[in-house]
Amino acid sequence: MHRTIAAFMVAASLAGTAEAQTSPPPGIPAATTSSQAMPAFSLDAALGAAGVSSAAGTPATSTATGGGVSGPGGSTQTALPSIGAATANVAAATAARRVAGLRPNPELQTQVENIGGSGAYRGVRSSETTVGVALPLELGGKRPARVALANARLTRAQIQAEIARADLRLRVTQLYIEAAAAERRSEVLAEQAGIANNAFRVSSERVKAGDVGPIEQQRADVLRINAQVAADSATRQAQVARSNLETLLNAPVTGPLDRTWFERIDGYGPPRPLDVEGTLALVAAQADVRTADAQVRVARSLRVPDLTVSAFARRLAATNDTAAVVGLSIPIPLFNNGNAFVAQSQAEQTQALALRSLAIVDTRQQIASAQTEVANAAATARAAGGPGLAAAQEAARIARIGWSQGKFDQIALLDAERTLSQTRQTYVDALAAYHDAQARLDRLTTPAPTISGDDR
Repeated sequence: MHRTIAAFMVAASLAGTAEAQTSPPPGIPAATTSSQAMPAFSLDAALGAAGVSSAAGTPATSTATGGGVSGPGGSTQTALPSIGAATANVAAATAARRVAGLRPNPELQTQVENIGGSGAYRGVRSSETTVGVALPLELGGKRPARVALANARLTRAQIQAEIARADLRLRVTQLYIEAAAAERRSEVLAEQAGIANNAFRVSSERVKAGDVGPIEQQRADVLRINAQVAADSATRQAQVARSNLETLLNAPVTGPLDRTWFERIDGYGPPRPLDVEGTLALVAAQADVRTADAQVRVARSLRVPDLTVSAFARRLAATNDTAAVVGLSIPIPLFNNGNAFVAQSQAEQTQALALRSLAIVDTRQQIASAQTEVANAAATARAAGGPGLAAAQEAARIARIGWSQGKFDQIALLDAERTLSQTRQTYVDALAAYHDAQARLDRLTTPAPTISGDDR
């Protein structure tokens, strides 16, 4: 009688487990009914909350103003720190360009001579008062050189603002991927804990019925405890991952994350050669070269001395007469002739050229590595979520039936269940790795925007 009851409980428990495992999409358990009723919080919604374009690689026109971003529903929220810093940098460079175009201010000068002396020059009786204006004249093309340097720096600041947006887009995407993967792992391990709990109850009944020894119950109890600990840990990891995403967005993340997007794998194949010249990294390096070129131009212009032209009116107190005074001054480049500054600027120009060449090599290597990671992760995910998962599910199904009929021992059953759980986790990890590599590849290949006022 006890054996009949135990066999019935085994069949019912395993049937319920098998039904739970066949209902969700391949490789991942289904979400709860309450979460299915809520609309999914998509990656586009997360990017919109961060105020960045949802389409990676979409060029945008840089502007020098704008301290806020538009959140979901058209509401305006405070810019995230990285975007706010980049926007302020553009505003500062714009102001610096206006400053560079200004001419030197004239000087108002006055002199009083022949006072406080002796004899005829006692007091102010023979004083000579001179009042006039001195106007510095910049020579050597200093003002155009300053403007060119300011334009180059403004262009670099605008590119840096686009880099900040691309980096923020990548960071939001990676946190979203991390949160989505953590939730899927939590679901897998929670189901595994349920299976281990059922196996422990069945083992207890079989021990009571005298079908197996107590060691089987003890083994099932250990596995049940370990599975529950792993499930609890995965739950906490999912909560932390969602909290990190909310902290970055400074907005609540409600509802389940987009399961359809997470499980989608786009087409992949052999890596395709990409032109790195138009990417943000290369355009930024080229902007640094143009800035260094403009700095050399400024340094050379500073070697030409400036003139100061002055015109004065002098009053002679002794005769109460007035006379005009004209002056011209030019500095003598005796101690500083500007050669050191030119040498420094030329060295920085050489450095910028070398860094640009290095950026080409690094960008090509990083793109090639990301393309390989995308292909490998996609292949792993398709294998783990397709034939690999089907084989693991079938092996677990056969092990359950054989164990319930006494043909397989508990070790074979547990090994099959563990393999199925590991295959599901491998599928989730491969999906996370695929999306992460794809996000990094999109960041590396983000085209440079059209910069307004770009002085090339």
